[in-house]
Amino acid sequence: MTDKSFDPETEQYMIDYMNQGHPASILWYAKVYGNVWDAEGGYIAAIDKEGMDLDVELKDGEKRIRITFDHVLEDEDDAQSTLIDMSMKAREVIMSQRKQK
Repeated sequence: MTDKSFDPETEQYMIDYMNQGHPASILWYAKVYGNVWDAEGGYIAAIDKEGMDLDVELKDGEKRIRITFDHVLEDEDDAQSTLIDMSMKAREVIMSQRKQK
């Protein structure tokens, strides 16, 4: 059985990188993949090779959600490309919804 975790240092680096540099992507993940459309913000609390846990900010407090990836990540490079791909797709969904309104 293979370990679904990243080593702690790698996981923390990915969390810090995303939380500090890509808050819009995290919000898009919560809305599109987590189906939390009333999310106002959020951050990644944990990430492993199967998914990520987000703490999502709502008007009435915070909620933790789990977003699973469409495949088990192989390594950090796969995590990076998967997160970028997810962000781009989520942005497209959000932009198309804005155009429809």
